[in-house]
Amino acid sequence: MRRSGRIFQKAVVALGLALPCPAFAETALVAVATNFVVVAEGLAEAFGEATGHEVRLVGGSTGKLHTQIMRGAPFDVFLAADRARPALLIEEDRASGQMTYAVGRLVLWGRKGEPSEAALREMERLAIANPALAPYGVAAMETLAYYGREGEDAPALVMGENAGQAVAMVATGNVDYGLVPLSVTVAGLEGAAWTVPQAAHGPIRQDGVLLDAENAAAVDFLAFLGSAAAAEIIEASGYEVPER
Repeated sequence: MRRSGRIFQKAVVALGLALPCPAFAETALVAVATNFVVVAEGLAEAFGEATGHEVRLVGGSTGKLHTQIMRGAPFDVFLAADRARPALLIEEDRASGQMTYAVGRLVLWGRKGEPSEAALREMERLAIANPALAPYGVAAMETLAYYGREGEDAPALVMGENAGQAVAMVATGNVDYGLVPLSVTVAGLEGAAWTVPQAAHGPIRQDGVLLDAENAAAVDFLAFLGSAAAAEIIEASGYEVPER
């Protein structure tokens, strides 16, 4: 926690140097994929301390948030857990400024036993996010296919609507193991994790888009996500950042 505090303080200073404080602070409503909500809270706090703008977060599965945006939900920024849905919004002329703000990794995480490739090949039940709604669920299914856990050899899948629900199933003991975001390993939860090799699933590139180009807080917040100050917070939370 001390290291996180130092990172936050450095981010505030760096952002203050990079972005001028606005004459009139605004509020941005940001739709954010569940797996990234906790990180986004830290980013929003650092951003607000430095600029005076306010960022309000609404978490949910990428699929559901995309549906809400298509139905007119008044979000100003969308931080998805994939690249496809932000790209669709660009194609629909509903968004602009698509950028990759984080790259996720998948782990086999559990509170009992020792997660490993051998455990993944043998387990009978597994918690994952719903692949129809959450990109981490897609990565989990790709991983199971990579290790031959399909068809009759597939484990019984217990699906959460999003990555957060999959994590909760393991944390509460309802399921022994889950294929969940690597960020769970730095979230202070008990348990052990085995990082799934990158070759086992497609890259989990998480993209953000601007939905309201007239909102100064939204414009500045999306720009902040591409800064070195934000990168330090994101990497400390168990994600990678692309080279800028």
